Amino acid sequence: MLDLAGSPVEMGRRHGTSQAEGIRKYLADRLALAADPYWAGSSTSPERVIELAESTVRHHHDYSPDLFDEMSAMAESAAITVPEAVVVGGFTDLIDLVRAEGPAPVVDECTAVLDPVAGVYAQTWDMHASAGEFVVMLALQPDSGPAAFVQTTMGCLGQMGLNEAGIGVGINNLTSIGRPGVTWPFVVRKVLQQTDLDDAVKCVLDADLAGGHNFAVIGPEGHGVNIEAMPTTTKVTRVDSRPFAHANHCLDEETAMVEGHRERINVEDSRARQQIADLGGGDLDALFANPRISKRVDDPHLTGTCGAVVMRPRQRAIDAVWGIPGQGDWETFTF
Repeated sequence: MLDLAGSPVEMGRRHGTSQAEGIRKYLADRLALAADPYWAGSSTSPERVIELAESTVRHHHDYSPDLFDEMSAMAESAAITVPEAVVVGGFTDLIDLVRAEGPAPVVDECTAVLDPVAGVYAQTWDMHASAGEFVVMLALQPDSGPAAFVQTTMGCLGQMGLNEAGIGVGINNLTSIGRPGVTWPFVVRKVLQQTDLDDAVKCVLDADLAGGHNFAVIGPEGHGVNIEAMPTTTKVTRVDSRPFAHANHCLDEETAMVEGHRERINVEDSRARQQIADLGGGDLDALFANPRISKRVDDPHLTGTCGAVVMRPRQRAIDAVWGIPGQGDWETFTF
């Protein structure tokens, strides 16, 4: 649990100062993965990943100057560069930029359900299992805008969260051909600065994205919007009457047309998890207990479940767990 309050610079300094060692360790882990063919293709080097991150810096500033100030202050306080901060937070989007230069595998396997009837949004966060060491919950009290709880990792501005206005957001990775643009943690945090569902959705649609992600945005009454957001096209689906599940492949024909190459094993796994969530998304306990959804791995550099959340905006509450649901204890955070 990390409390961040004040101006963007003050929040960034607190984040960077208190987590400096962990941020640098996480950066080293991700740069090492950049040279691992499992993650980024055999031709990629850590130096090239930093170069790709540098190409996105201006886009982050233009999209949200205040979040850029927060990230810059965090980076300075943790003794890393701004491009390195982009790597720490937006690693999956940088892999999409790598994919624009040559083959690169799929990197995560989150599964999500947005249920407007129950008024909840739930998801696992799957990543290289070594990332689990760096999971934190941010309690944000900015000088301007709503307070928020954000589950993320050290050095990353935000991965999924809920604010005091009842606006929540989560993500699933999609396979895209990347380009210089805004990485997804900036979009998550900008969504959480909003107090209206339509304004939150607009933050996603207005972003000049570096890589593909599926954004699920839920409003204070439990209704939501699912957005398959690729760098060149988006698909918006209103979720008002029945549960809507999403794994790691595009459901819309238009967004699927611009997906990057995906190995057969990844395609089959994503479709299997999609079917499980479609059929059983109304029972979250059973969903999270399914080993296809909550994944245990022994190798820290393979993809495993590093955490999960259940957002309940009607109650202004978010339940979160570190690691695999059922093995770690759920904690509840309320406004």
